[in-house]
Amino acid sequence: MTPAASSAGSPANTPAGGALPITIRDATKAYGRIFALDNVDLDVRSGEFLTLLGPSGSGKTTLLMVLAGFTRPDYGSIKFGEREIVRTPPHKRDLGMVFQNYALFPHMTVAANVAFPLKLRSVSKPEMDQRVEQALETVQLGGYGERRIDQLSGGQRQRVALARAIVFEPRILLMDEPLSALDKKLREQMQIELRRLHDKLGMTTVYVTHDQREALTMSDRIAVINHGRVMQLGTPNEIYERPANRFVADFIGESTFLPVSIQDGVASFAGQALKVAQLPRGDHELLLMLRPERLHLVTNGEEVLDGAVNAFQAQVREMVYQGDSFLMYTALEDGTEVTVRGMTRRDMVSSLPAIGDAVQLALHSDDTVLVSAEGT
Repeated sequence: MTPAASSAGSPANTPAGGALPITIRDATKAYGRIFALDNVDLDVRSGEFLTLLGPSGSGKTTLLMVLAGFTRPDYGSIKFGEREIVRTPPHKRDLGMVFQNYALFPHMTVAANVAFPLKLRSVSKPEMDQRVEQALETVQLGGYGERRIDQLSGGQRQRVALARAIVFEPRILLMDEPLSALDKKLREQMQIELRRLHDKLGMTTVYVTHDQREALTMSDRIAVINHGRVMQLGTPNEIYERPANRFVADFIGESTFLPVSIQDGVASFAGQALKVAQLPRGDHELLLMLRPERLHLVTNGEEVLDGAVNAFQAQVREMVYQGDSFLMYTALEDGTEVTVRGMTRRDMVSSLPAIGDAVQLALHSDDTVLVSAEGT
Protein backbone atom coordinates (compact mmCIF):
# COMPACT_ATOMS: atom_id res chain seq x y z
CA MET A 1 0.00 0.00 0.00
CA THR A 2 1.06 3.55 -0.67
CA PRO A 3 -0.16 6.75 0.99
CA ALA A 4 -3.09 8.45 -0.73
CA ALA A 5 -1.72 9.87 -3.96
CA SER A 6 -1.33 13.61 -4.35
CA SER A 7 -3.22 15.32 -7.16
CA ALA A 8 -1.23 15.50 -10.36
CA GLY A 9 -1.51 18.75 -12.26
CA SER A 10 -4.70 20.76 -12.53
CA PRO A 11 -8.11 19.72 -11.08
CA ALA A 12 -10.22 17.13 -12.85
CA ASN A 13 -12.39 19.73 -14.56
CA THR A 14 -12.90 18.12 -17.94
CA PRO A 15 -15.47 19.42 -20.41
CA ALA A 16 -18.16 17.26 -21.94
CA GLY A 17 -17.07 15.22 -24.89
CA GLY A 18 -16.95 11.59 -23.94
CA ALA A 19 -17.16 9.32 -20.92
CA LEU A 20 -14.13 8.77 -18.70
CA PRO A 21 -12.84 5.49 -17.26
CA ILE A 22 -12.21 5.25 -13.51
CA THR A 23 -9.18 3.49 -12.06
CA ILE A 24 -9.08 2.61 -8.36
CA ARG A 25 -5.92 1.15 -6.82
CA ASP A 26 -5.32 0.10 -3.19
CA ALA A 27 -8.18 2.29 -1.92
CA THR A 28 -8.19 1.89 1.84
CA LYS A 29 -10.28 3.64 4.49
CA ALA A 30 -10.28 2.63 8.14
CA TYR A 31 -12.26 3.90 11.09
CA GLY A 32 -10.23 2.74 14.07
CA ARG A 33 -9.77 -0.99 13.58
CA ILE A 34 -12.69 -1.29 11.15
CA PHE A 35 -11.83 -1.21 7.45
CA ALA A 36 -14.61 0.37 5.42
CA LEU A 37 -12.40 -0.15 2.34
CA ASP A 38 -9.66 -2.77 2.34
CA ASN A 39 -7.17 -2.39 -0.54
CA VAL A 40 -9.84 -2.05 -3.22
CA ASP A 41 -8.71 -2.38 -6.85
CA LEU A 42 -11.40 -1.66 -9.43
CA ASP A 43 -11.56 -0.53 -13.04
CA VAL A 44 -14.70 1.11 -14.40
CA ARG A 45 -14.77 1.19 -18.18
CA SER A 46 -15.53 4.32 -20.13
CA GLY A 47 -19.30 4.61 -20.66
CA GLU A 48 -20.05 1.61 -18.46
CA PHE A 49 -22.93 1.21 -16.02
CA LEU A 50 -21.25 -0.37 -12.99
CA THR A 51 -23.18 -1.21 -9.85
CA LEU A 52 -21.63 -1.46 -6.39
CA LEU A 53 -23.76 -4.10 -4.67
CA GLY A 54 -23.58 -5.25 -1.08
CA PRO A 55 -25.34 -5.37 2.28
CA SER A 56 -25.50 -2.45 4.71
CA GLY A 57 -22.04 -1.67 6.06
CA SER A 58 -20.25 -3.46 3.23
CA GLY A 59 -18.31 -0.38 2.09
CA LYS A 60 -20.14 0.35 -1.16
CA THR A 61 -21.32 3.83 -0.13
CA THR A 62 -17.89 4.63 1.32
CA LEU A 63 -16.35 3.80 -2.06
CA LEU A 64 -18.88 6.04 -3.82
CA MET A 65 -18.11 8.88 -1.38
CA VAL A 66 -14.40 8.42 -2.10
CA LEU A 67 -15.13 8.80 -5.82
CA ALA A 68 -17.27 11.87 -5.12
CA GLY A 69 -14.58 13.44 -2.94
CA PHE A 70 -16.65 13.62 0.25
CA THR A 71 -14.42 10.99 1.87
CA ARG A 72 -10.66 10.85 1.44
CA PRO A 73 -9.04 7.39 1.52
CA ASP A 74 -6.15 6.72 3.90
CA TYR A 75 -4.22 5.10 1.09
CA GLY A 76 -4.55 4.52 -2.60
CA SER A 77 -5.08 6.15 -5.96
CA ILE A 78 -8.24 7.27 -7.77
CA LYS A 79 -8.01 8.33 -11.40
CA PHE A 80 -10.63 9.78 -13.71
CA GLY A 81 -9.12 9.08 -17.09
CA GLU A 82 -5.40 9.81 -16.65
CA ARG A 83 -5.91 12.39 -13.92
CA GLU A 84 -5.26 11.62 -10.25
CA ILE A 85 -8.12 13.12 -8.21
CA VAL A 86 -7.64 11.88 -4.61
CA ARG A 87 -6.82 15.40 -3.35
CA THR A 88 -9.18 17.19 -5.75
CA PRO A 89 -12.14 18.76 -3.89
CA PRO A 90 -15.63 17.52 -4.81
CA HIS A 91 -16.72 20.67 -6.66
CA LYS A 92 -13.71 20.42 -8.99
CA ARG A 93 -14.21 16.79 -9.98
CA ASP A 94 -16.90 17.79 -12.46
CA LEU A 95 -19.09 14.78 -11.91
CA GLY A 96 -22.83 14.40 -11.50
CA MET A 97 -24.24 13.06 -8.25
CA VAL A 98 -27.71 11.78 -7.32
CA PHE A 99 -28.17 11.28 -3.59
CA GLN A 100 -30.43 8.81 -1.82
CA ASN A 101 -32.64 11.63 -0.46
CA TYR A 102 -32.30 13.68 -3.70
CA ALA A 103 -30.95 16.74 -1.75
CA LEU A 104 -33.21 19.16 -3.62
CA PHE A 105 -33.72 22.77 -2.47
CA PRO A 106 -37.36 22.97 -1.30
CA HIS A 107 -37.50 26.79 -1.55
CA MET A 108 -36.53 26.72 -5.26
CA THR A 109 -38.56 25.84 -8.31
CA VAL A 110 -37.77 22.77 -10.39
CA ALA A 111 -35.95 24.91 -12.96
CA ALA A 112 -33.91 26.68 -10.27
CA ASN A 113 -32.86 23.36 -8.77
CA VAL A 114 -31.74 22.04 -12.13
CA ALA A 115 -29.96 25.29 -12.96
CA PHE A 116 -27.95 25.35 -9.74
CA PRO A 117 -24.84 23.53 -11.09
CA LEU A 118 -24.82 25.87 -14.09
CA LYS A 119 -24.88 28.93 -11.85
CA LEU A 120 -21.84 27.61 -10.02
CA ARG A 121 -20.11 27.37 -13.39
CA SER A 122 -21.12 30.91 -14.37
CA VAL A 123 -23.09 29.81 -17.43
CA SER A 124 -24.91 32.66 -19.17
CA LYS A 125 -28.66 33.06 -18.60
CA PRO A 126 -29.75 32.22 -22.19
CA GLU A 127 -27.58 29.10 -22.30
CA MET A 128 -28.67 28.15 -18.79
CA ASP A 129 -32.36 28.31 -19.70
CA GLN A 130 -31.79 26.23 -22.80
CA ARG A 131 -29.80 23.54 -20.99
CA VAL A 132 -32.29 23.35 -18.12
CA GLU A 133 -35.13 22.86 -20.60
CA GLN A 134 -33.17 20.15 -22.41
CA ALA A 135 -32.35 18.34 -19.16
CA LEU A 136 -36.00 18.37 -18.06
CA GLU A 137 -37.09 17.08 -21.47
CA THR A 138 -34.49 14.31 -21.19
CA VAL A 139 -36.02 13.08 -17.91
CA GLN A 140 -39.57 13.54 -19.22
CA LEU A 141 -40.38 16.60 -17.10
CA GLY A 142 -40.81 19.17 -19.85
CA GLY A 143 -43.11 21.96 -18.68
CA TYR A 144 -42.46 21.32 -14.96
CA GLY A 145 -39.87 24.07 -14.55
CA GLU A 146 -42.03 26.49 -12.53
CA ARG A 147 -43.42 23.94 -10.13
CA ARG A 148 -42.31 23.79 -6.51
CA ILE A 149 -40.57 20.70 -5.19
CA ASP A 150 -43.39 19.99 -2.72
CA GLN A 151 -45.80 19.75 -5.65
CA LEU A 152 -43.98 16.73 -7.08
CA SER A 153 -44.35 13.01 -6.50
CA GLY A 154 -41.43 10.89 -5.34
CA GLY A 155 -40.70 9.71 -8.86
CA GLN A 156 -40.78 13.26 -10.20
CA ARG A 157 -38.39 14.45 -7.49
CA GLN A 158 -36.03 11.66 -8.41
CA ARG A 159 -36.09 12.86 -12.02
CA VAL A 160 -35.40 16.45 -10.98
CA ALA A 161 -32.37 15.26 -9.02
CA LEU A 162 -31.23 13.34 -12.09
CA ALA A 163 -31.76 16.35 -14.37
CA ARG A 164 -29.67 18.47 -12.02
CA ALA A 165 -26.91 15.85 -12.11
CA ILE A 166 -26.72 15.71 -15.91
CA VAL A 167 -27.48 19.33 -16.88
CA PHE A 168 -23.80 20.31 -17.12
CA GLU A 169 -23.01 17.16 -19.14
CA PRO A 170 -20.59 15.44 -16.75
CA ARG A 171 -18.49 12.57 -18.02
CA ILE A 172 -19.06 10.58 -14.81
CA LEU A 173 -22.35 10.10 -12.95
CA LEU A 174 -22.57 8.72 -9.39
CA MET A 175 -25.86 7.52 -7.88
CA ASP A 176 -26.37 6.49 -4.25
CA GLU A 177 -29.47 4.28 -3.98
CA PRO A 178 -31.63 6.87 -5.79
CA LEU A 179 -34.68 4.60 -6.04
CA SER A 180 -34.85 3.35 -2.45
CA ALA A 181 -37.68 5.71 -1.44
CA LEU A 182 -39.99 4.69 -4.31
CA ASP A 183 -42.70 2.03 -4.20
CA LYS A 184 -42.04 -1.29 -5.91
CA LYS A 185 -43.92 -0.59 -9.16
CA LEU A 186 -42.44 2.89 -9.68
CA ARG A 187 -39.01 1.64 -8.69
CA GLU A 188 -39.12 -1.03 -11.40
CA GLN A 189 -40.27 1.53 -13.96
CA MET A 190 -37.48 3.92 -13.01
CA GLN A 191 -34.88 1.15 -13.29
CA ILE A 192 -35.70 0.81 -16.98
CA GLU A 193 -35.84 4.59 -17.48
CA LEU A 194 -32.46 5.13 -15.81
CA ARG A 195 -30.90 2.44 -17.94
CA ARG A 196 -32.33 3.95 -21.12
CA LEU A 197 -31.10 7.38 -20.08
CA HIS A 198 -27.63 5.99 -19.45
CA ASP A 199 -27.57 4.42 -22.90
CA LYS A 200 -28.68 7.71 -24.43
CA LEU A 201 -26.16 9.93 -22.62
CA GLY A 202 -23.24 7.49 -22.66
CA MET A 203 -21.59 8.76 -19.47
CA THR A 204 -19.72 6.46 -17.11
CA THR A 205 -22.13 5.57 -14.31
CA VAL A 206 -21.39 4.14 -10.87
CA TYR A 207 -24.55 3.10 -9.04
CA VAL A 208 -24.91 1.95 -5.43
CA THR A 209 -27.66 -0.41 -4.27
CA HIS A 210 -28.30 -3.26 -1.86
CA ASP A 211 -31.12 -4.57 -4.10
CA GLN A 212 -29.91 -7.63 -6.00
CA ARG A 213 -32.68 -7.60 -8.60
CA GLU A 214 -32.08 -3.91 -9.29
CA ALA A 215 -28.38 -4.59 -9.88
CA LEU A 216 -29.12 -7.51 -12.21
CA THR A 217 -31.65 -5.43 -14.16
CA MET A 218 -29.59 -2.29 -14.74
CA SER A 219 -25.89 -3.11 -14.84
CA ASP A 220 -23.27 -3.81 -17.46
CA ARG A 221 -21.16 -5.20 -14.64
CA ILE A 222 -21.60 -5.63 -10.89
CA ALA A 223 -18.98 -5.35 -8.16
CA VAL A 224 -20.19 -7.33 -5.14
CA ILE A 225 -18.67 -5.82 -2.00
CA ASN A 226 -18.45 -7.14 1.56
CA HIS A 227 -16.29 -6.07 4.50
CA GLY A 228 -14.70 -3.41 2.33
CA ARG A 229 -13.47 -5.85 -0.31
CA VAL A 230 -14.61 -6.66 -3.83
CA MET A 231 -15.77 -10.26 -3.61
CA GLN A 232 -16.49 -10.57 -7.33
CA LEU A 233 -16.65 -8.36 -10.42
CA GLY A 234 -18.55 -9.54 -13.46
CA THR A 235 -21.59 -9.28 -15.68
CA PRO A 236 -25.02 -9.95 -14.14
CA ASN A 237 -25.03 -13.37 -15.79
CA GLU A 238 -21.57 -14.23 -14.44
CA ILE A 239 -22.41 -13.05 -10.94
CA TYR A 240 -25.64 -15.04 -10.82
CA GLU A 241 -24.67 -18.18 -12.70
CA ARG A 242 -21.02 -18.49 -11.60
CA PRO A 243 -20.59 -16.85 -8.19
CA ALA A 244 -17.02 -16.80 -6.90
CA ASN A 245 -17.84 -17.88 -3.34
CA ARG A 246 -20.62 -18.58 -0.89
CA PHE A 247 -21.15 -14.94 0.04
CA VAL A 248 -21.83 -13.92 -3.56
CA ALA A 249 -24.00 -16.98 -4.19
CA ASP A 250 -26.00 -16.37 -1.02
CA PHE A 251 -26.39 -12.62 -1.56
CA ILE A 252 -27.45 -12.87 -5.22
CA GLY A 253 -30.65 -14.87 -5.36
CA GLU A 254 -31.89 -17.72 -3.18
CA SER A 255 -29.54 -20.61 -2.53
CA THR A 256 -29.04 -23.71 -0.43
CA PHE A 257 -25.55 -25.14 0.02
CA LEU A 258 -24.54 -28.76 0.37
CA PRO A 259 -21.05 -29.71 1.62
CA VAL A 260 -19.20 -31.56 -1.13
CA SER A 261 -15.98 -33.52 -0.85
CA ILE A 262 -13.78 -33.98 -3.91
CA GLN A 263 -11.35 -36.85 -3.71
CA ASP A 264 -9.60 -38.70 -6.53
CA GLY A 265 -11.64 -36.84 -9.13
CA VAL A 266 -15.03 -37.73 -7.62
CA ALA A 267 -17.41 -35.24 -6.01
CA SER A 268 -19.74 -36.57 -3.35
CA PHE A 269 -22.38 -35.39 -0.90
CA ALA A 270 -23.29 -37.54 2.10
CA GLY A 271 -21.69 -40.53 0.42
CA GLN A 272 -23.58 -39.98 -2.85
CA ALA A 273 -21.44 -39.48 -5.95
CA LEU A 274 -22.40 -36.37 -7.88
CA LYS A 275 -22.28 -35.53 -11.56
CA VAL A 276 -20.88 -32.00 -11.83
CA ALA A 277 -20.18 -29.72 -14.77
CA GLN A 278 -16.61 -28.80 -13.77
CA LEU A 279 -14.36 -30.49 -11.24
CA PRO A 280 -11.42 -28.57 -9.82
CA ARG A 281 -8.10 -30.35 -9.73
CA GLY A 282 -6.96 -31.92 -6.50
CA ASP A 283 -8.89 -32.73 -3.34
CA HIS A 284 -11.22 -30.04 -2.01
CA GLU A 285 -13.99 -29.32 0.45
CA LEU A 286 -16.49 -27.14 -1.44
CA LEU A 287 -20.18 -26.29 -1.46
CA LEU A 288 -22.77 -27.26 -4.07
CA MET A 289 -25.09 -24.32 -4.77
CA LEU A 290 -28.74 -25.23 -5.25
CA ARG A 291 -30.91 -22.56 -6.86
CA PRO A 292 -34.69 -23.15 -6.38
CA GLU A 293 -35.40 -22.64 -10.09
CA ARG A 294 -32.69 -25.13 -11.14
CA LEU A 295 -34.19 -28.02 -9.17
CA HIS A 296 -36.96 -30.08 -10.71
CA LEU A 297 -39.63 -32.18 -9.11
CA VAL A 298 -39.44 -35.68 -10.56
CA THR A 299 -42.96 -36.83 -11.36
CA ASN A 300 -41.85 -40.12 -12.90
CA GLY A 301 -38.64 -42.10 -13.07
CA GLU A 302 -37.72 -41.07 -16.59
CA GLU A 303 -35.81 -37.90 -15.70
CA VAL A 304 -33.33 -39.63 -13.41
CA LEU A 305 -32.53 -42.21 -16.06
CA ASP A 306 -30.52 -39.45 -17.74
CA GLY A 307 -26.92 -40.12 -16.80
CA ALA A 308 -26.28 -36.41 -16.30
CA VAL A 309 -28.91 -35.89 -13.59
CA ASN A 310 -28.38 -35.92 -9.83
CA ALA A 311 -31.31 -37.17 -7.75
CA PHE A 312 -32.00 -36.26 -4.13
CA GLN A 313 -34.59 -37.84 -1.84
CA ALA A 314 -36.61 -35.31 0.14
CA GLN A 315 -39.79 -34.79 2.13
CA VAL A 316 -42.21 -31.91 1.56
CA ARG A 317 -42.44 -29.56 4.53
CA GLU A 318 -44.54 -26.75 3.05
CA MET A 319 -46.16 -25.68 -0.24
CA VAL A 320 -46.75 -22.06 -1.20
CA TYR A 321 -48.96 -21.25 -4.19
CA GLN A 322 -47.95 -17.97 -5.92
CA GLY A 323 -50.24 -17.88 -8.93
CA ASP A 324 -47.90 -18.40 -11.87
CA SER A 325 -45.45 -20.36 -9.72
CA PHE A 326 -45.14 -22.39 -6.55
CA LEU A 327 -42.54 -22.72 -3.83
CA MET A 328 -42.00 -26.13 -2.31
CA TYR A 329 -40.00 -26.30 0.91
CA THR A 330 -38.44 -29.70 1.43
CA ALA A 331 -35.92 -31.42 3.70
CA LEU A 332 -33.28 -33.83 2.43
CA GLU A 333 -32.52 -37.04 4.27
CA ASP A 334 -29.77 -35.31 6.29
CA GLY A 335 -32.19 -32.54 7.34
CA THR A 336 -30.92 -29.87 4.95
CA GLU A 337 -33.80 -27.60 3.93
CA VAL A 338 -34.05 -27.11 0.16
CA THR A 339 -36.49 -24.89 -1.74
CA VAL A 340 -37.85 -25.73 -5.18
CA ARG A 341 -39.52 -23.16 -7.44
CA GLY A 342 -41.67 -24.30 -10.35
CA MET A 343 -44.08 -22.81 -12.83
CA THR A 344 -47.73 -23.54 -12.14
CA ARG A 345 -49.82 -25.03 -14.92
CA ARG A 346 -53.55 -25.32 -14.52
CA ASP A 347 -53.48 -29.03 -15.27
CA MET A 348 -50.87 -29.79 -12.61
CA VAL A 349 -52.11 -27.87 -9.53
CA SER A 350 -54.14 -30.80 -8.26
CA SER A 351 -51.20 -33.17 -8.73
CA LEU A 352 -48.66 -31.23 -6.67
CA PRO A 353 -47.39 -33.20 -3.67
CA ALA A 354 -48.86 -32.63 -0.23
CA ILE A 355 -47.06 -31.79 2.99
CA GLY A 356 -45.34 -34.91 4.30
CA ASP A 357 -45.02 -36.60 0.89
CA ALA A 358 -41.73 -38.14 -0.14
CA VAL A 359 -40.43 -36.63 -3.38
CA GLN A 360 -37.40 -36.87 -5.60
CA LEU A 361 -35.55 -33.74 -6.70
CA ALA A 362 -33.43 -33.62 -9.82
CA LEU A 363 -30.47 -31.36 -10.63
CA HIS A 364 -28.83 -31.60 -14.03
CA SER A 365 -25.04 -31.65 -14.09
CA ASP A 366 -25.08 -28.50 -16.29
CA ASP A 367 -26.69 -26.68 -13.35
CA THR A 368 -24.14 -27.78 -10.75
CA VAL A 369 -22.03 -24.93 -9.39
CA LEU A 370 -19.34 -25.53 -6.78
CA VAL A 371 -18.24 -22.55 -4.68
CA SER A 372 -15.77 -21.95 -1.89
CA ALA A 373 -16.97 -21.39 1.66
CA GLU A 374 -15.53 -17.84 1.67
CA GLY A 375 -17.92 -15.39 3.24
CA THR A 376 -19.54 -17.88 5.59
